[in-house]
Amino acid sequence: MTDPLADVLRAVRLNGGIFLDARLTAPWCVTSKVTVDVYNHLLAPSAQIIGYHVVLQGEVLAAVGGQPPLVVRPGEIVLLPRNEAHMLASAPGLTPVSAEELVQAAGDGGLARIDYGGGGPATHLVCGFLGTVDGYNPLIAALPAMLKLDIREGASRDWVEASVRFAAAELAEGRVGASGTMARLSELLFVEAVRHYAASLDEGARGGLAGLRDPQIGRALALIHRDLATDWTADALAREAALSRSAFMDRFTELVGVPPIRYLTSLRLQSARRELRETRKTIAQLAHGVGYGSEEAFSRAFKREFGRSPRHWRTDGGSPG
Repeated sequence: MTDPLADVLRAVRLNGGIFLDARLTAPWCVTSKVTVDVYNHLLAPSAQIIGYHVVLQGEVLAAVGGQPPLVVRPGEIVLLPRNEAHMLASAPGLTPVSAEELVQAAGDGGLARIDYGGGGPATHLVCGFLGTVDGYNPLIAALPAMLKLDIREGASRDWVEASVRFAAAELAEGRVGASGTMARLSELLFVEAVRHYAASLDEGARGGLAGLRDPQIGRALALIHRDLATDWTADALAREAALSRSAFMDRFTELVGVPPIRYLTSLRLQSARRELRETRKTIAQLAHGVGYGSEEAFSRAFKREFGRSPRHWRTDGGSPG
């Protein structure tokens, strides 16, 4: 049986691992964000980074911006889908320090460490990341700034729990890092967190995450995300979803909020716009990479979507005209 959500996120080509072992004693409060410095020995520079913290001991308050904090307990994980700067603390009202200033590099090739706090009750965190070289993804963009996952719940809980226990046991040996097991664990944690969030959406919710809850529309979304350059038509997607064209169009539009080819076009152009800012690919290369047969057709579609040609968008650095 296929898993559309896993297929979609696999198409994003996620990779990652664990990079930090944090031992903290109350009172403590830190600000945190995954930067290139902490993972560049584990993974090539990425267009998008997703950070996460696994709580193995103690209790953590986690907050992004002015949002109310989440309480994260042992066996729970907090994920930052867009790697926004955030605060972790043992209690409210404490003055934060930068976690980056507290990191002690591992001299033996193992995990970096933080040992910090006031000597009170202990908290133990394992910090990791996921990275992708791909650009814009509307499913990740639709997620809240912070997600919490209880690894004691969900279909994959046994595998996740066993892997987290394995990671904790290996910390002292310095053998975690970017191992294949930990990369797979990082991916699975994120898939499970997104699955949990999608399941919590209201019945009337619209968008790609809502569409993934439907097995047939989810399959179509997975196919679209797997390769943006594929020359998909509504008829071809309907056949893959085992629906008539009219039933497929109606159900896709109802669940996702836009017709399938409009969704595909938007995804292609958003991805290309990000690559214009972050790569040196030519306009023709970008056009081919997102499924356009000519640079001219791509440029016309791009201008319709964003009001400027791709060349002007790149020259202006993406700033409003």
